[in-house]
Amino acid sequence: MSEVDDAYLPLIFDNISHGIFTIDAEGTITSFNRKAEEITGWRRRAAIGRPCHEVFVADLCDEGCLLKQSIRTGERAEDRQVTITSKSGRKVPVSISTAALVDEAGGVRGGVEMFRDLTLERELRRQITGCYVFEDLVSKSPAMRKVFDVLPLLARSDSTVLIEGGSGTGKEVVARAIHDLGSRSNQPFVAVNCGALPDTLLESELFGYRKGAFTDAKTDKPGRFALAEKGTILLDEIGDLSLPMQAKLLRVLQTRQYEPLGGTASVKADVRILAATNTDLAEEVRRKRFRQDLYFRLNVVRVFLPPLLERRADIPLLVPHFIARFNALQGRRIQRCTESAMAALLAYDFPGNVRELENAIEHGFVVCAGDLIQMEDLPAHILEEVGERTRALAFETKPLKLAEAELIRETLAKHAGHRQRTAAELGISRNTLWRKMRKYDLL
Repeated sequence: MSEVDDAYLPLIFDNISHGIFTIDAEGTITSFNRKAEEITGWRRRAAIGRPCHEVFVADLCDEGCLLKQSIRTGERAEDRQVTITSKSGRKVPVSISTAALVDEAGGVRGGVEMFRDLTLERELRRQITGCYVFEDLVSKSPAMRKVFDVLPLLARSDSTVLIEGGSGTGKEVVARAIHDLGSRSNQPFVAVNCGALPDTLLESELFGYRKGAFTDAKTDKPGRFALAEKGTILLDEIGDLSLPMQAKLLRVLQTRQYEPLGGTASVKADVRILAATNTDLAEEVRRKRFRQDLYFRLNVVRVFLPPLLERRADIPLLVPHFIARFNALQGRRIQRCTESAMAALLAYDFPGNVRELENAIEHGFVVCAGDLIQMEDLPAHILEEVGERTRALAFETKPLKLAEAELIRETLAKHAGHRQRTAAELGISRNTLWRKMRKYDLL
């Protein structure tokens, strides 16, 4: 019977729902199951024989390897949450457990690590709670790097922040990141679209109303400011506010108090206020369509999100990010976009910015029959826009090379063509920069 059981062990090993690998006493991988291949992106034949830190690259490695610690002490580690970097460079949240492998004589032969992918669990939690984290902001462009650098600083204060950028650039994601990184992160985050309601409804939506304020007001109703108490409120599309509503909001910013509709007493507001707009408020002030005093109150700190058109190099980073998200939400196993599909995405201008790119990938998931998103799986309007030019380009230039050329072009423009500063920011030598500029016809 034991021989039959032993024959089933490889089958069980490869069909278990967790990734599993073993190492010897020196840290070299000795076995690697099918689920481990799927999560890490490493093939078994490539992983076996390598040091584990080259294959299972976790953010915990710098602090000390839990598996080697288990081998050394004999103690197990259970359900430690870490983030690993797959072979393709994708960040994957996993839960790991480790133990030493001890033979019948009590000798330590190595160790075993079991891990499970937490991507689905994390995405479902985000869908349910509406909670975003800093890692949702994916970019490598110099302009967005400035945004990343300033976000933790903004989160430490309670100052009002004005977030400007086109539709779909991620203004609400930035607002949520500021909230999540700050001291109010355990309190409510409430977003209000100021352009979606007329003044009469918006006032009661923001400030609430008292019983009897109007015919159907049979009970008191708290407004969004009350719901956001101790937390953060995002006033989205604030440029769409009418002048009378601007005056009422100005009073809240000045006094930190508001009056519910039909109320006779002011209510104090302990709320962090963030505002977002896709219009140029400074221009609206010049045209007398937005109050200058309110503009100055809102514009304590300004964050500008550039359009995707100005940071095309982010597209090859955003595409796998969205593919991983939709894989988790839809239970699919899409691997990637083909080179022709990626070339089409890189050539398109994306007037809807990051949101439109996300929608394009979701469209690909709906119509894709295999595990690769083909060019024909992209939305028709994108294919019509880029035309035959991109089809030819896809066979001539790799998408990542297109992204590299775009990144160099952006960084050169940022430094007004100064090659030494450009090379320093890109982390390459001046000679390497010159060679790449010549290669991409940027001289």
